[in-house]
Amino acid sequence: MPQSQEDMRAYADLIRSDFETYIADVQDYFRCLDTERARAFHEAREVSDDYARFLNAVE
Repeated sequence: MPQSQEDMRAYADLIRSDFETYIADVQDYFRCLDTERARAFHEAREVSDDYARFLNAVE
């Protein structure tokens, strides 16, 4: 981060661009986590259902 106001103005476009890129990347990462979380829950539900069917079959 630039220390002086002059440097801040000189690098404002670069810093703004870096920040916007960072935020976009973080949002992409969170979307990826959300997608994987949903996939894992779906898979866990399927496995649980399969296990319940197994238990019913052996009882």
